[in-house]
Amino acid sequence: MRASAPADNSRTTSRTADRTAGGPTRRRTLAALAAVTAATAAATTACSGSPGAPTASAIPARPPSPRAAESFAGTENALLLQILAHPDDDLYFMNPDAEHMLRAGVPVVCVYVTAGEAVGLNRVAGEPLPRPDKPAYSAARHQGLRQAYAQMLGLDKFTRWRRSVLRLSKDITAETNVLGNAGRSVRLIFLNIAMLSQGNVRLPHLWDVPGILMRTLVAADSPVRTTSTYSHQTLVEVLASIMDRYRPTVIHTLDPDPDFQVHDARHPRDNDQPGCSDHRDHTPVALFAWKAIAQWADDVARREKRAPRFTTTSFRGYYNQRWPHNLPPAVLAQKARAVAAYGGSPMWNCGNQAGCGDYSQGGTRPLTNRKGWIRSTHYRYPSALPTPLTDPDGRLVAYGVLGAQAVRWRETAPGSGRFGAPQGLGGGPLAPALCAVRDARGRQVVVALRFSALDGQGGANTRELVALEQHTPNGSFRAWTGLGTPEPDPERGRRVGAPAAVATPDGRVHLFVRTADKGLATRVRDAAGHWGPWQRLGGGEIQDGLTVLLDGQARVHVVAAGRDTVHHWAQDRPGGPVALRPLADLPVPGEQPGAVLTPDGSIAVVYRSPAAPVPYLHGDGASVPLPHFEGYGPVTARSPAPSGGRRAPVVLLSRDMDGGVQVQYGTGAHARPLRPASRLVPVGTPALLAGEGAQVHVVGMSPGATPWIWRPRPTSRA
Repeated sequence: MRASAPADNSRTTSRTADRTAGGPTRRRTLAALAAVTAATAAATTACSGSPGAPTASAIPARPPSPRAAESFAGTENALLLQILAHPDDDLYFMNPDAEHMLRAGVPVVCVYVTAGEAVGLNRVAGEPLPRPDKPAYSAARHQGLRQAYAQMLGLDKFTRWRRSVLRLSKDITAETNVLGNAGRSVRLIFLNIAMLSQGNVRLPHLWDVPGILMRTLVAADSPVRTTSTYSHQTLVEVLASIMDRYRPTVIHTLDPDPDFQVHDARHPRDNDQPGCSDHRDHTPVALFAWKAIAQWADDVARREKRAPRFTTTSFRGYYNQRWPHNLPPAVLAQKARAVAAYGGSPMWNCGNQAGCGDYSQGGTRPLTNRKGWIRSTHYRYPSALPTPLTDPDGRLVAYGVLGAQAVRWRETAPGSGRFGAPQGLGGGPLAPALCAVRDARGRQVVVALRFSALDGQGGANTRELVALEQHTPNGSFRAWTGLGTPEPDPERGRRVGAPAAVATPDGRVHLFVRTADKGLATRVRDAAGHWGPWQRLGGGEIQDGLTVLLDGQARVHVVAAGRDTVHHWAQDRPGGPVALRPLADLPVPGEQPGAVLTPDGSIAVVYRSPAAPVPYLHGDGASVPLPHFEGYGPVTARSPAPSGGRRAPVVLLSRDMDGGVQVQYGTGAHARPLRPASRLVPVGTPALLAGEGAQVHVVGMSPGATPWIWRPRPTSRA
């Protein structure tokens, strides 16, 4: 994650490496590198996961799509698998989610693809630079991870781990470290591929260029004493084999398609790859992870006749530096404790001669670093999963992504509070980005974001929006329909955001997505079921995470978080065009805003300011604080339908300070948050569905990849 960029002219000159790679293979590799070097000179701002890859003459077949399955594997045991580029990517970008799951008793397995050796300098602030030592620096970073996770397990930072060699294939080995406490456990797996391999080969080359090989670095004091050689497909198969070995129910990855980013005096490049808001290793590791996910899901379904049951969350990386921070002080402090334990100190007596952490990250330095990576946690696909609706018979229906394909759960009976087995709907491999609506005729329409190609090695790497709809209410589904993206260029198409949709009484379905230039685009399905063309709606730059709803006149509204305020698009009349319609000046949002219909039929928005725990409800020219609803992340708001002539109070949903679910009825001085009797730690963002009167349904995904339903009882005072 934080690894400094290695010098471009450093090389590995090991004769052993030459012999292992093989003469002809090595010559092909060097020829390919000569081509990629030439391409790099002409494409320094490609931001494609590779610094300018050439067109390959032999393109491998597209990876298999996970096959649709009616049956899914059971989930007796939850497990979180995290796939990282460098030691500390998890601590900076995936916490607090990972730590909350660990504290809830979910075993954690972390796979670190690179050795994180950078230029081999374990820098101590204010002291002379040490002698470069890549094996030692890699080992020190491993020790830092052991310190951080031991502390998260509730143990002394210097608790000894069980360290051993893990054989991943006939020719591939890795170091694995295991530690447990009070029924909780962590396993660290270090693949240790050198960030800079022989011939100036880096991970972007391994993803994009045919014939590339990379070698591992043996960390100091590691039980692994021999090197391994990785091709593109070797890394895919190793990651897929780890998934098959540990059977995760939740997979965390980095961002496969980071935002384009102008780097100038106001937005310095730092360690970002050219033209993007992320490290050049983060992107290919995320792409390898998603390719392995698709391959593993298909292999399991083919072999076992049941799809693996898992859900996935991808996390933004250096994006955190570019947008307002979203973690309040208490959550930030918890995250910072883990990073400080990882950073360690040369004064610590940890028992590791190579070093006691990544010293440049020790103490308070992550909190004082101007880059501010630690101060936010952002999902790449910020949509609520599962997405709930109701059937004509009153049962809850939830749509989500399971095993990289779309699925539907149905409540066993109206009001039972339990979902039946998932029904596979195919469509994969899908990103965890899906929305569902019920049109005016009662047909359910689902829109998802698909990895339409993940070839690598010079092949296609594309995304598309896809739609699925019922023939009739409660009936069967038509075939998936491809909707493309609003971006004609495939590289720009990779940057489209999570879909959001709303159905209107005139029979239309309005679909919205964030574009590559951080604006808003729409595509509308008419009452006859035909999709119109993509249209761009203008406006300033926004974060992903769109909120859409109808007002009292059935006009469409869209709100999103900008850098300066909440951005707003709306119709001026039902059936008219959706256009940019700025709201009155509102404070800078730190996260996706919620929106709700007020009693007079207008729209109010609710959100937290940057780094603030308390949200505000903004509407009718006033801003109302909600001081008892402290937490972090998006705030969802719903206004239940009137009952008995009385309008129910606004209902709010968010995470509390410990990552659990909380609901609050009303915004008055007496309103207090409600929490379930058994603490629920959701994967991603839970959803709130309003019912009749004061009844609401909270639907979320558990770490065991099973959805849950919570129906809180309203309090008497709101």
